[in-house]
Amino acid sequence: MSKTVKHVAVLGGGSFGTVIANMMAEKGVPVHFWMRDAKRAAEVNSSRLNTRYIPDYPLSPSLHATADLEEAITGAEVVFVSVPSNAFRSVMLKAEPFLKPDQLLISTTKGIEAGTFSLMSEIICDVCPASAVGVLSGPNLAKEIAQRQLTASVVASTDAALRNRIQDLLGSAYFRVYASSDTYGVELGGTLKNIYAIAAGLSVALGMGENTKSMLITRSLAEMSRFAVSMGANPMTFLGLAGVGDLIVTCTSPLSRNFRVGYALGSGKTLDQAVAELGEVAEGVNTLHQVRDKALEKEIYMPLVSGLYEVVFNGAPVTAVVKGMMLNVQNSDVEFVLPRDEG
Repeated sequence: MSKTVKHVAVLGGGSFGTVIANMMAEKGVPVHFWMRDAKRAAEVNSSRLNTRYIPDYPLSPSLHATADLEEAITGAEVVFVSVPSNAFRSVMLKAEPFLKPDQLLISTTKGIEAGTFSLMSEIICDVCPASAVGVLSGPNLAKEIAQRQLTASVVASTDAALRNRIQDLLGSAYFRVYASSDTYGVELGGTLKNIYAIAAGLSVALGMGENTKSMLITRSLAEMSRFAVSMGANPMTFLGLAGVGDLIVTCTSPLSRNFRVGYALGSGKTLDQAVAELGEVAEGVNTLHQVRDKALEKEIYMPLVSGLYEVVFNGAPVTAVVKGMMLNVQNSDVEFVLPRDEG
């Protein structure tokens, strides 16, 4: 490491929190790994495995699991927050008394807070307004990182020193970190793609062909960028890893939790059955609800989101929804090239 560090904290004992924590620990960085469950933390420390999420992934001796939030955070140079979106604010509020303004705070969670439409970096800024904040997002399937498959991600922040520090901490022979100053765009890209992964899983379960998959991914990208720009993001961000890169991997891989939910729905399961079968949080379900409501409020044209919402929450027949979308108004191919009224 180019700079000595007392320790780094990772809050959240799920798949991605585990691999992020262990990547740094393998480089000799002391990592305090916070888990809600004290029994699971003790199991990690004794067995060097997180058996619930990545059972075959040996954990470095430099990783110390704890259920004590104060112990995990106090003195940490960097704090990664890797908890589900529905618990994000509550965890940050519990952590806030132990945080100092000079600690770097990084969200790895891809989701939207119900009720406020806040992204996770915005929650961090609400709770810790004096802190430097960043996000880590990209095509990062945790189980492939655990296998040391070549992977790239994006750290986004307006703070250049933060970006450089995260690149230094996480970069390795198999994990490369690129930088961006478009925090909102990078975070929104990682969040929105979860919706379309559900649609992709659904399409595969229904036996749709390669032409259909290609159309689905490219039109998903158009919708994502259209929505993001209306919210203030840079459309060029969606041509990178946090946009099209993340979209491709989650729409084509059965390792994607949201893809698996869509596949279960396409196989005849109810939403409750699909989520229960997964056994983990699929952020796309909540995100679909939030984005559909926001699109209606801001009058943003999002036919895929609208159609998927009807299928997932109202039980609409997929064939009827697809037919409606195919017969809808034909528009320009590439967003921002041909004005909508000329499509």
